[in-house]
Amino acid sequence: MKAIFGEEARLQRLLDAEAALARAEAKVGDIPAKAAQAISAKANTRAVTVDRVNELEEQTRHDIMAVVLALSEACDKDAARYVHLGATSNDISDTATALQLRDAIRVLTDDLKELRGVLVSLAKKHRKTVILGRTHGQAAVPMTFGLKMAVFATETDRHLERLREIEKRVVVGKVSGAVGTGAALGEKALEIQKIVMEDLGIHAEEASTQIVGRDRYAEFVMVLANIAGSLDKFCTEVRNLQRTEIGEVAEAFEERQVGSSTMAQKENPVISENVCSLARVVRGFVIPALENVPLWHERDLTNSAAERIILPHACVLVDDMLAKTADVFRSLRVYPDRMRANLEATKGQAMAESVMIALVGKGMGRQDAHRLVQQAAMRAREKAVHLREILAADATVTKVLKGKDLDAALDPDRYLGQSVEIVDGVVARLRA
Repeated sequence: MKAIFGEEARLQRLLDAEAALARAEAKVGDIPAKAAQAISAKANTRAVTVDRVNELEEQTRHDIMAVVLALSEACDKDAARYVHLGATSNDISDTATALQLRDAIRVLTDDLKELRGVLVSLAKKHRKTVILGRTHGQAAVPMTFGLKMAVFATETDRHLERLREIEKRVVVGKVSGAVGTGAALGEKALEIQKIVMEDLGIHAEEASTQIVGRDRYAEFVMVLANIAGSLDKFCTEVRNLQRTEIGEVAEAFEERQVGSSTMAQKENPVISENVCSLARVVRGFVIPALENVPLWHERDLTNSAAERIILPHACVLVDDMLAKTADVFRSLRVYPDRMRANLEATKGQAMAESVMIALVGKGMGRQDAHRLVQQAAMRAREKAVHLREILAADATVTKVLKGKDLDAALDPDRYLGQSVEIVDGVVARLRA
């Protein structure tokens, strides 16, 4: 990902845009074919070096003009006169950015597929591994660890879908001149733009000002921020489940790894914490990306500096975060025995809903059953005893639920609903 946004890679994509422009103009007969061939032959970073472009930018204080001059220097005089003909700077720079974003989306797509595959494997492996579900940080009802992973896998899959959907709106270039009229390109301006974009394999801006609409980049950054939010969510779950008092999963910990310089026992979830930390930075890019949308008239320059930071950094960070998150879950230590112990430590409290449903199934009204079980759960907590002890001593309960029925209602393995079926469906769809 860093290579896509490196200085030399950026220059090459600018040169790719210049070369495509020359070829398109030759194709419609605006410049000699020989000139387009010569420009294309020199539109590479061997002939047009980063150092030379930087030297010219020091003189001109204009990045695209420096590229134009350097490319012109590399060409013979007959070809040089046609370099950048009819174009404005953003015809080249925005088209180059589209090429970078196209390549970045490909990397992110591969990253997401890798993470999705890791999560699907965990979901399948732990489809029947019972774990305590939690809401508000409190014990809720039983579920399976596989279902938790299936939720993460489907969320990751939705991000893949989002990237596919936005590509046609984000990977967009333009060759339409100073304010989008194409006047300097002549009567065949629209045809030239079409040829350039087809040549480069990207989409063309249907109607532009001097620049491609920045709503496109804002949407891209918001999707990256959304991905970062999910990675934050996944890694926060690891961090919480690795807490000493929970201890149900843990990041891998290498033999010579150190958790603390003083507390020798520590095994900290440092990779997950790193991902959560970086997610804050990525989400922070959303506001400047949105601020770049409302520019003066056909454009001003207030978007430029921010974009040079936002776009590459957001892509590099999310790429890094996706790779790290995949590593976390690929090597995750899972402790089913601790999951079971934590479930049993609730002393039946996690089965309150199951008992309520069982009572309703035997003819009791839903609200009456809820009130009865709620009061029983409160008494069990006050006395620090198992919920079964309170329920078994309640004649209203035992009249409806016999001993074996009450035991069944308090059995976590019999109250997993469709967890396994849901996991199997997710695994089958995503593997397909």
